[in-house]
Formats: sequence, C-alpha cells, structure tokens
Amino acid sequence: MEYIKEESTTLIIFGIIIVVLLLVDLLVFNRKSHKVKIKEALLWTVVWVGIGLLFGLYIYWDMGSEKASQYYTAFLIEKALSVDNLFVFIMVFRFFKVPDQYQHKVLFYGILGAIVMRAIFIYFGVSLIELSYLPAIEIAGHSLRINVVMTLFGLFLIYAGWKSWQPEQEEDGDYSDSLGTRLIHKLFKVSPHYHEDNFFTRIDGKKHATQLLVVVAVIEFTDLLFAVDSIPAIFAVSNDPVILYTSNIFAILGLRALYFLLASAFDMFHYLKYGLAVILVFIGAKMILSPLYHIPSTLSLVVVGLILLACILFSVFKFRNKESKI
Repeated sequence: MEYIKEESTTLIIFGIIIVVLLLVDLLVFNRKSHKVKIKEALLWTVVWVGIGLLFGLYIYWDMGSEKASQYYTAFLIEKALSVDNLFVFIMVFRFFKVPDQYQHKVLFYGILGAIVMRAIFIYFGVSLIELSYLPAIEIAGHSLRINVVMTLFGLFLIYAGWKSWQPEQEEDGDYSDSLGTRLIHKLFKVSPHYHEDNFFTRIDGKKHATQLLVVVAVIEFTDLLFAVDSIPAIFAVSNDPVILYTSNIFAILGLRALYFLLASAFDMFHYLKYGLAVILVFIGAKMILSPLYHIPSTLSLVVVGLILLACILFSVFKFRNKESKI
C-alpha cells in the first residue's frame, strides 16, 4: 500500500508539471503562430531536458538510487531513439510544404496524442509481460524463468537494429498515401490548401479539413510506428510503469524544441543512426539474456551514454572535415 501511495504522489506531481508547462508553452510563448527561432528552440530544449533531469533527482529522493538509475536510463534511451522521429518529421514537413510558422502547432498536438498513446502502450505492455512468464526450468543447477514477450521483444529489437544499420536511400518519403492521410480523407472533405493555422475551414458553406490536420494525422501515425521500437526497448530497463511513463514523456516532450535545432543541422548527425542501431541490438540482447544474467541499470546507462556520445562526436567531426574540404 505504501508503494502504491508513492506511485500516486509521483504521478500527481508529474501531471501538474506537464500540464503547467504545456499551458505556458501554448498560451504564453506560442499564443500566435510564428517561426520558432534557434534561440527559442534552445531555451525550450534546456527547459525540458533540465526538468526531466531534475525529476530524476526527485525519483532518487523518493524511491532510491535503483529507481533513479532506471529512470535516467529509460529517459536517455527514449530521447536517443526519438531522434529518428525528428528526421522523419523534417521529411514530412518538406513533403507537405508546411509553412515554418505552423510547424510548432503540428508538433504540439502530435505530442498530446503521443502522451495518450504511450500511456496505453506502457501500462498494457507491463501487464502483458507479467502474464507471459513460462514455468521455471532447471539448467546446470540454476532456476530460469523465461519471459515470452521479453524474448520476442529482444529478437525484434536486434532485427530493428540490423535494419537501422543498413544504408538508406537518399530521398524524401511519399506521404500522400500514408495511413494518416487516408484517415483524414476518409473522415472529411479535405481542402488542398493551408488556411492559416486552422484545422478546419468552410468552403461554399461546407466544412473541410485543412492540410494542417492531414499533417497532424501523419505525424501521429509516424509516432505510433516509432513507439513500436522505443517502447519495447525501455521494458529492458524496468517493469515499473511509473518510471517508464514519466521518463518516456519527459523525453518526448522536448522533441518539439529539439526538432527546430536539428532542422538547421540535418546533415550534421549522419552517423547517429549507427549508434542507435547498436543501442537497439544491445538492449535486445539484454532482454534475451535477462533470465541468465541481469545487466544493472547503471551499466546500461553508461553503455548507452557512451555509444551516443561517440556517435555524436564522430558525426560532428566528419561533418566539419567534409565542410573544410568544400
């Protein structure tokens, strides 16, 4: 009962922080549609990352060092894997030719959808994992309990890592027939234009969805697909839904601001995808080997952090070296 009370308190504090910051973001800084400049994007990136890190200190104070280590590891993994989303967002905005001043609104509502979807995925996933343990078996004097879902997740992440390592075609995607586009066209009559920052407009007295709503739907479905990779990955870190959900949401909330920073440096982080591939394989292997050996959360945090740091530094070095030769 005491732990349930602690969880409830943590979720209440978390909820208050998220609601307050989203309202400040929406009603104060983004009351009017505008192009987000680098200075503003940097400010909000620092705010979201800083608050996410501070919340980890609260976890440490309230739940102890092991839970805090799990929180920071899940936070870093989700933040790293979500970078892939940003590059896809860039291509989506390019494809639909979304005006700069409307991009923040699209990402804001995309994040709201992600907050709901991640809660469903995480709490359902934890329950499913708890139900999927096989009876214990004896091997070389050791009792092993294999979890079917965790093993399947591990194999999937190793495959996802291998796919992520493969060279990509250098071309923008075609989102005209994506699930989000088809859904909006099926539900509403759609105007082929943007009507300021409105999701709906009236044409000849009839209600039409605008292109901005189409883009929001595409972003939502894109995040849903990426969650299939990132959510299983954090299950390797902890089975505590509060730790997983709070770290996940703090990680993705800062993506809007980070997007506007990375959009101006799209080519600078070319090698980051290889680091993400290695991280997926590492986490997948950790899941599969967990019945035999438990890799501590602190060690996972160090490994993931070093892989990311190495890839970022190498990407920046190669980019600058290439620029100097031009």
